[in-house]
Amino acid sequence: MEAIYDVEVTTGSMTHAGTLDNIFITLIGTQGVSERTKLGGYGRDFKTGMRVKYKVITRFTLANLLLVRLEKNHFMFLPENDWFCSLVNVRTPEKDVIHFPCYRWMGDGEVIELREAKATHIYEEKYSQLKEHRGNELKLNKQVYQWTEFKTGLPQHALFQEPLSLPSVIRFSFTKDMDLAFNCSTALGEMKMKKLVKKTDQWVQLEDMKSAFWSSRTAVSEYVQQHWMDDDFFGYQLLNGSNPMMLRRCTELPLNFAVTNGMVQPFLESGTNLALEMKQENIFLCDYKRLADLSTQFINGKQQYVAAPLCLLYKNQVGKLLPIAIQLQQQASEDNPVFLPSDSECDWQLAKLYVRNADCLEHQSSFYLRTHLAETFTVSLMRNLPAAHPIHKLLVPHTRYTLQINTLIRNRLLGPEGAVSQNTSIGDEGMTNLMRKALSDLTYSSLCLPEDISDRGLESIPNFFYREDGCRLWSFINDFVRSMVELYYQSDSDVQQDTELQDWIEEIFIHGFLEQSSTGIPQCFSTVEEVIKFVTMVIFTVSARHSALRAGQFDYGSWFPNSPGSLKQPPPTSKGRSDKNTLLDTLPDMNTSAYLVSVFWLLSKPSSDLVPLGQYPEDYFCKMAPQKRIRDFQAELSFLSESINDRNKGLQVPYTYMCPGNISNSVSI
Repeated sequence: MEAIYDVEVTTGSMTHAGTLDNIFITLIGTQGVSERTKLGGYGRDFKTGMRVKYKVITRFTLANLLLVRLEKNHFMFLPENDWFCSLVNVRTPEKDVIHFPCYRWMGDGEVIELREAKATHIYEEKYSQLKEHRGNELKLNKQVYQWTEFKTGLPQHALFQEPLSLPSVIRFSFTKDMDLAFNCSTALGEMKMKKLVKKTDQWVQLEDMKSAFWSSRTAVSEYVQQHWMDDDFFGYQLLNGSNPMMLRRCTELPLNFAVTNGMVQPFLESGTNLALEMKQENIFLCDYKRLADLSTQFINGKQQYVAAPLCLLYKNQVGKLLPIAIQLQQQASEDNPVFLPSDSECDWQLAKLYVRNADCLEHQSSFYLRTHLAETFTVSLMRNLPAAHPIHKLLVPHTRYTLQINTLIRNRLLGPEGAVSQNTSIGDEGMTNLMRKALSDLTYSSLCLPEDISDRGLESIPNFFYREDGCRLWSFINDFVRSMVELYYQSDSDVQQDTELQDWIEEIFIHGFLEQSSTGIPQCFSTVEEVIKFVTMVIFTVSARHSALRAGQFDYGSWFPNSPGSLKQPPPTSKGRSDKNTLLDTLPDMNTSAYLVSVFWLLSKPSSDLVPLGQYPEDYFCKMAPQKRIRDFQAELSFLSESINDRNKGLQVPYTYMCPGNISNSVSI
């Protein structure tokens, strides 16, 4: 007896999603396979955003429908173009509607097999066809997504040398490609108009710098330009600037820091002392020891320099965080003085300049390791969790564009000829060694925001918006992840018998954290709680932390004396020898400054096709229970956005980098 299957095929709504090529479909069930059926009328059905229905007729029912096979073949003389298939819905003769999510590009001659949207674990598979399909999917993915070494001692990455070698399923959309190309040309165009690219000259006066990138200035960047010399703003940046990762409470002075109570007594409240203020949790430290002994390079034929400062800060009675002592090198000595706010204005400003340079370099290292580490999670996800796995479905929206953007970063920013390597004082070799040192300090605890804040003793410092917004975000993400994970893992034994999940975390430990058990990264999962915590960390890392470390780079770095990537003079070895020209002599040349500011501008600019945190336009679950949890998550994020916007109205310098509406779901820039 003949059976009729009603098939609905949806083409994506993004630019150039449609195709004129031939599309074929085959239905695969437990009791047979349909004939290969051609769909559509010579491409007219597969235009962008189209949703078209067809009938597939079989001689008998296929029983349980397991897979949908799609094929794409070139149509005659027309130019070949990729097709983005969003979703295939099938209504069976038994009146069941089964969803087969696709959400991927198909190239000429490509064949893909889709499973229904229901999330399943490997130990739940009932049918041999699905077990075989699951195994074949992972076997193919392990051939496509292979690990390779970027630089010895750093996290490994996917073996793709340039963007065109990436599978179409993970490449940029046309919109994203055009957006990136336009942004690059705009940044370089402005540099060329000002003839900064070829200017290897020193800046003559600070006023000349104000014309650089004038058309791209922001309200925050203008505030930075006006207040970058202020001590209270110097402290504020360490909390809410582009690198809020260095500050920690000081309970005991480092032995190599030659500061004494007598030195800093004048900058404390009357009737107190340094020991008492440390006890009352009012003293903080930034220690840039990882910069010690790094090699530096020549730029424009001029030797560049870097310090490894220790900076002591004091939270006064009105809640302002103020620098009170700076030692520019790690080893205390007569030619390594402790600079104080009571020193000459030129000496004090110069000391703070070396701290800002150190902070800029640490930020570039931290930004890559602490956020673009997302590639580790992504590659292991593709290799070990098939599309039907619940954790794959949960995390795949958070991998969007990550592999391509990381390929570009390695080629254009961090490689030997990259813009960061070429225009920072420590160059490629120094940055590599800095990242190696930073990786050795990168722990699981430091990646989990509440623990990181606690470990650094920053629970109560006021006006710390990175902490306030971040901890609320962490809580909302954690609640959402818990609600989703507990749908699919009823007990710890479910976790323990999920071999695919265990393979996922094992490869992350091996290839991302280089088998260093000291990091605290799990090597396996034993409990549901462990899975919830780790998945929370992954989503927070690729979304909220990435935004916090990325989005403020131009705001705080476009006035580049506030965030110089390189300095042309060695750190001073005595006091009283600097004057108003020393700062200009120390700052990087015009072209070096301009190149780094252009990088800040490119990395800070949001994508035109940004998908905000918590928005899931591609529905991989297609079930009511997970969809309700997603709606609840979105409602919480909307509430948080309103709260942050209301707070920012009363701030002189708004903190917007962790507002959910500004946060991308993934590392996509």
